[in-house]
Amino acid sequence: MLLNFSVENFGPIKERQTLSMEADKSDHLEEHYVMTTETGHRVLKLALIYGANASGKTTILKAIDQLRKLVNSDQTYRDNTLDYNPFLFARLNKTKPTRFAVDFIHEEVRYSYIISYNEDAIIEESLFYFSPNRSKVFYRKLDPNKQTSIIQVGSKIKLHNTTKKLLEGNTLRNDTVFGGYRKTNVEILQIQKALDWFKGFLNQVVYPENNLADQTHRHLGNPNSDKDQFISLLKKADFNISDLIIEESNQGLSFVEKAQNELYEKLGSVKRIKSFRVLLTRRFDDQLISIPFSYESEGTKRYYGLLGILQSLVQTNESLFIDELESSLHPELFQHFLLSFLVNAKQSQIIATTHYREVLNNRDLFRDDAIWFTDKPDGYATELYSLADFDTSVVRDTTNVLNAYKAGKLGGVPNLGDYYINIPDGQAEEEA
Repeated sequence: MLLNFSVENFGPIKERQTLSMEADKSDHLEEHYVMTTETGHRVLKLALIYGANASGKTTILKAIDQLRKLVNSDQTYRDNTLDYNPFLFARLNKTKPTRFAVDFIHEEVRYSYIISYNEDAIIEESLFYFSPNRSKVFYRKLDPNKQTSIIQVGSKIKLHNTTKKLLEGNTLRNDTVFGGYRKTNVEILQIQKALDWFKGFLNQVVYPENNLADQTHRHLGNPNSDKDQFISLLKKADFNISDLIIEESNQGLSFVEKAQNELYEKLGSVKRIKSFRVLLTRRFDDQLISIPFSYESEGTKRYYGLLGILQSLVQTNESLFIDELESSLHPELFQHFLLSFLVNAKQSQIIATTHYREVLNNRDLFRDDAIWFTDKPDGYATELYSLADFDTSVVRDTTNVLNAYKAGKLGGVPNLGDYYINIPDGQAEEEA
């Protein structure tokens, strides 16, 4: 599970900004919000990020996703450029590195990973673990003259010098040590465990335009999925659905062959793909009527897709990132989804951006340390901060947070002008 994530010099983010999932000492809603690990950490299940449009909310999620991509991808050629997106308004030193830092817990061991890079190379990289004291797994830096990687391993990591040299050789200047590790015939437990977390438990960002329904179709098409539980969740959301039918078929790829022979050859022996026809069944006038999924409203499709995610989250210990969680959902359904997650999830996390403010009107729905804001006080650089960061002169236990937010006391709201549109003199008369 994610403990902390920091980002610096990325998009609209100039200085280091940190999102923390570590719960403070408050016991408010602790039963449903806080997970206690064997390492002694109190970790939040949920974080909601508010802010005006273009304030940098989505950038926080994009930064986490960029880190995930860096770790999970491999570079084949040292001259390939990296996806480098520094602070947008930097006038000087366009090669200043972007820096990510993440603390996480995997299999009851805490890890700390840091990486800094520019367009051409990874400048610095390190991985530490705590068992229980802080121990180095590796520290890597770039030799500026040779443009090669220099890797130091910790004293607890038993690695022959010849193997270390091989790992250094396989870690290209534009690749992570994880990438070099995947190319090297060596087993380093701490690297492998950290890599397992990045690959299996840190999910890619879900955006409003993503088709979650297809993922849920595949999930429900698995014989091991709990279809009855899924239907029960749909009923609780007041969709009046009594059953769903999933018809699976294998579609030939001849259309790919006709369209693009090269792609068809790359697919190798995979010449067919699975497709699903989904029908949702409702009772009407004592009759069961099945309606194609494509006929459903966008809100129904969205919630159907989110329920597939919810079923997975309550059974695993993943970290999921969702941009505009409330997209296409009725406010009551939005709250219902949040509460269903908080009550049932045991070790999973959701970090989401949202514009749905009504949550802030009910302190029975949120903890202060789970509410975050993005703002650009100078109009250019994003700042990220928590509701829990405000002192009692601004936010008290009795404060109506929604009213404080709407009044601009917490930041994260647009600074709007008046409603009038300037029309050049005489134009209105000419058009009339």
